[in-house]
Amino acid sequence: MAKRAERTLADKLFPQQEEAHVDSILQIPPEQRRLHTDTYDFSIATLYQYLTVSKNMYIPEFQRRYVWTKAQASRLIESLIIQCPIPVIYLSQEKDERLSVIDGNQRLQSIRKFINNEFELVGLTAYPELEGLKFDELDPRFQRHISNRTLRCIVIMKETHPQVKFDVFERLNSGAVELSPQELRHGIYHGPFVKWVGEAAKDPRWRKLLHTGNNKRMRAEEFLIRFLAFHFRINDYQKPLEAFLNAFTETHRDDSDAVIEAFEALFYKTIEVVELLYGELAFAIFDHQNGDAVISSFNAALFDAEMLAVSRAKLEPQRINASSRSAFLKDLGWAFYDEEFRNAIGRATSDVNQIKRRVAILDGLVARHF
Repeated sequence: MAKRAERTLADKLFPQQEEAHVDSILQIPPEQRRLHTDTYDFSIATLYQYLTVSKNMYIPEFQRRYVWTKAQASRLIESLIIQCPIPVIYLSQEKDERLSVIDGNQRLQSIRKFINNEFELVGLTAYPELEGLKFDELDPRFQRHISNRTLRCIVIMKETHPQVKFDVFERLNSGAVELSPQELRHGIYHGPFVKWVGEAAKDPRWRKLLHTGNNKRMRAEEFLIRFLAFHFRINDYQKPLEAFLNAFTETHRDDSDAVIEAFEALFYKTIEVVELLYGELAFAIFDHQNGDAVISSFNAALFDAEMLAVSRAKLEPQRINASSRSAFLKDLGWAFYDEEFRNAIGRATSDVNQIKRRVAILDGLVARHF
């Protein structure tokens, strides 16, 4: 009964409302929405050389780990031998001219592993005579035949707008478990910034604040980028949020050590003060009239406001004492009963005005008490 009453209160205070999906492609000029591609027929020998020697091609982190069984990989090698058509490989041309694999990771890794003698052929149906053999154990004529086979590769050229690329990656992302936007972002915009984000997001205090112990779908990384993007670029924000985060990551992907160190200092100082100020109530909606009982342990819109209120005020830990903290949390608790604030964290939360409204309200609360 108590649980039902709590849900009823939550429904009244913070009604759930699904935000309409906005196609981020429509946010860029029509003339930039064109997909620039080129088609190549690379031999297996060339693909192997690109992946292992010259490193002209690589498999980014957002791709699935290698999951094919030995039988699946063997079937692919047998298909090469009998000249069975192989599905197209999709690649992306990066700024440095290297090619990253968008779709075809399992096939390319299977080929690389076989040529490296990492598995023997099993479960063959067309040529069972080759069962149990590794690449180096095949007759040289088979080796040359495999090496000379070509795979059709479609390359998305670097002239393509980054958001168009992101959209295409999502369309091609058709695995058993689709990748989250951050998992895609983590690989597409690889570089020093994303590498740092991956390391910083492991901080146990950060994971605890976000309630992301196992960090499924790279949630800790996404909210770190979200915080930095709003802190530095909130006045440039336009919907959709996904495109805003993509643009920020793309802009900072190759940042210098000095810039990343500044991000790091801001991040760690902010979470230190957030933890001190909010404690277990950080980013949580709570019922002040019921002993601060937590209604929702994490609200993404509230996350924006609470993080930015601390970072924008440059709030120092020594300014927080038991008295000021208690008074601040009391006022925050009453804010949850204010219709304007409820709407700002519960309805159309990615709208520009809603973001600025909730941030301004928390800015005011922090200024009032500290």
